[in-house]
Amino acid sequence: MSNIAARETLWTLAHAERAALAEDLALLDDRQWREKSLCGDWVVEDVVAHLVAGASTGRFRWLASVLGARFDFDEHNRRLIARHRGATLAQTLDRFDAIRTSTTAASGHTAAWLGEVVVHAQDIRRPLGLHRTPSIEASTQVARFYAQRDFTVSSRTSIEGLRLEATDGPFTAGSGPLVTGTTLALTMAMAGRSAYCADLSGPGLTTLRDRLAP
Repeated sequence: MSNIAARETLWTLAHAERAALAEDLALLDDRQWREKSLCGDWVVEDVVAHLVAGASTGRFRWLASVLGARFDFDEHNRRLIARHRGATLAQTLDRFDAIRTSTTAASGHTAAWLGEVVVHAQDIRRPLGLHRTPSIEASTQVARFYAQRDFTVSSRTSIEGLRLEATDGPFTAGSGPLVTGTTLALTMAMAGRSAYCADLSGPGLTTLRDRLAP
């Protein structure tokens, strides 16, 4: 598959996952929008605004924001979330609906932007008890990307010296003590979400859990 075709496939998967998340968000009440997510101190609306920002901010605007925040990425993210959050919850959802098919991104690492929606959707769903999960194909693409490099998260570093094997798909990576689980659980663990260690097993799990500890 050519690089262009591969990118098109990844964007198709990202658009499908955004559409699925939009369906879930449309059913939330005001209290659920204010619930804390798995993403640090962000509530659900913050995560949604972050996704809107990521799909609305190209490379040069992203660099300008980073420079304006003096390379303080927490401040950079706070500013973008404030800019892309709506005046009301309904407006925030409308803004998310508007970027469903966007291919705008701060870099050409398309698998990373698929990872943004795969991971952040679960950051929202798991605390709220929503059971929809990404497709195996989408999770596998993100898992492979995370296993190969540290990008926005220290995913490759967190699994160094471990063997990961998915129980529901083709994903495998590394060598060493084994960690097994669903593709999604492995992906979320590589993204630093320690809550997903509860869904994993194997002799390498203790090492992984220790690395993900706050």
